[in-house]
Amino acid sequence: MTETNTNHLSWDEWDELHNPPPAVTDFDRVVERAVSRRGFLGGILAMGSAAAAMGTLGNLMSSTSAQAQEAGSRFAFKPIPIATDNTVHVPEGYSWKPLAKWGQPLFSTASDIDPMKGVSLENSDKVFGENTDGMELFVIGDAQVIAVNHEYVNNETNLPHAPEGMPQSLDDVKILQNMQGVTVMEVAEGADGWQIVVDSPFNRRIHHNTPMKLSGPAAGSELVKTAADPAGVDCLGTFNNCGAGKTPWGTYLTCEENFNGYFGTTTADFKMPDDYKRYGIVAETRYGYEKFDERFDVSKNPNEPRRAGYVVEIDPSDASSTPIKRTALGRIKHENAAVVIARDGRVVVYMGDDERGEFLYKYVSNGIYVPGGDTSKLLDEGTLYVAKFSDDGNGEWLALTEETTGMKIDEICVFTRQAASKVGATTMDRPEWVATNPVAIEAYCALTNNSNRAVMKDGKMRTNAGGDVMDVNAVNPRAGNEYGQIVRWYPANDDHADGKFTWDLFVMAGNPTVHKDAYAGSSNINEGNMFNSPDGMMFDSTGLLWIQTDGEDSNEGDFVGQGNNQMLAGDPVTGRIERFLTAPKGSEVTGQTWSADKRTHFVGIQHPSAPFPDGEGKLPRSTIVAIKKDDNSMIG
Repeated sequence: MTETNTNHLSWDEWDELHNPPPAVTDFDRVVERAVSRRGFLGGILAMGSAAAAMGTLGNLMSSTSAQAQEAGSRFAFKPIPIATDNTVHVPEGYSWKPLAKWGQPLFSTASDIDPMKGVSLENSDKVFGENTDGMELFVIGDAQVIAVNHEYVNNETNLPHAPEGMPQSLDDVKILQNMQGVTVMEVAEGADGWQIVVDSPFNRRIHHNTPMKLSGPAAGSELVKTAADPAGVDCLGTFNNCGAGKTPWGTYLTCEENFNGYFGTTTADFKMPDDYKRYGIVAETRYGYEKFDERFDVSKNPNEPRRAGYVVEIDPSDASSTPIKRTALGRIKHENAAVVIARDGRVVVYMGDDERGEFLYKYVSNGIYVPGGDTSKLLDEGTLYVAKFSDDGNGEWLALTEETTGMKIDEICVFTRQAASKVGATTMDRPEWVATNPVAIEAYCALTNNSNRAVMKDGKMRTNAGGDVMDVNAVNPRAGNEYGQIVRWYPANDDHADGKFTWDLFVMAGNPTVHKDAYAGSSNINEGNMFNSPDGMMFDSTGLLWIQTDGEDSNEGDFVGQGNNQMLAGDPVTGRIERFLTAPKGSEVTGQTWSADKRTHFVGIQHPSAPFPDGEGKLPRSTIVAIKKDDNSMIG
């Protein structure tokens, strides 16, 4: 066990602390591929087989030329500059107010957070959770209901009495477990702006101990059975809820991401199962649950981690309903779930696996969505695919079936990463949110960064945890990629269910004030709109793409001039991108949705290091802010 305090590491840093990426000695083929890439890279400087220098971008940046940017503007705001302070900034003519803050009561029986004592066990499942992330708004009768994720907790502020915030008892563990998961809450606009409707019948907290059902091909499998659940269908809790999605039939999809950090053991001689390594499950955890709650001790319950890592469907209209883990959508570190209906009515769900060198997925249902019809099997019965991108701008979806993988169907659903490796999917630079355009047949994925792509160490090249080489390729064209990019694809035959697609890069983030090569970014990046690490993305009803960032905000070195994390708007037609919002120092901008009348844009501010939003002397609190135009006109 390490003595290092890991509470403040990012999940990627935490994974790499315990599972340093493996390496292979085959970098020469990267240089060979780059040289033959038909001009995609303007030049390669090979120093033996140890380094390559990137040239200028080529024709895959098809729709983001400088000429296209001047063709017109759909932006109804004046872009704002960067900020490095401790609050939120929006354009002139717009205003913002907090809607919901960590520790704020959902019920009148609870009280607001005590900054000296943290959240009590009694209150911990009755207040707004910490570290808000993906969210969606639902209109249910006359009510507007927001479902929102709480990705993780900051131990010290929830357990201020505990050394380094590590639990000292089962009660401490339960506080941390209750403060994560999902909040479902009714909201309403009044004279003082938007507020939580306290004691609404829709209000609900879903956390690490909420009863759930497993459904789909892995339900009942020997891989997910435990002593407490010998049938393998009843489980507890949803974990590390990151991005989200919304179905046409009005349910919420919450996505389990870095679930591996919750399961460990204090049994020193326990031999971890072979499949644990691919998902980063190790003996030491971030929260110490295993010391007091044996459900999280893998030496006692080795199948328990295999019951996490899924997309979970929640009915926000019924606070008594049981959430369902849809195993047919695969077990990965899910970022979000973007749902769209194919030409023939089948349901398509796009999903990214947020880890360096992992893959982009698509699920296609067997059944047809019929409004008002039975939807219970649409996310259980279908085929899961993984993306393969070719350097010529074409791509295909590779089916993950028993025939293509040599694995049983329940194994594909539980060991999805291994199945994708078997069919030769393209390793990606941390595929995060996927967004589908409501006014065009196209989809986008934020590839947030990958500082390990093709990085050399002792003459070796990095791979993902499964041994798949992270070489430079057209869709991930930069070695040591700290800035990220957004890839866009166009389904063949204008059909999201089709197995073929073409693709281009909508934007490559970068810093043109520091670099003059590919690290400066694509042609639609300039000194006035530059950013790094695109993460959250969502389209508004008009077809503008809203891009949120979760990156380096040091404002130094390669990131000088980029300021705090931000939210930008992108025009898919012209490629123009402009900055709309800047966040407090230390925070990530993540999760967004709109009010029913499109006059309010709700945006999540996660893990601020500053005393936000209550000001000096107060606790930093993850917060949903409500943004409006001063003239109350539509903004989304």
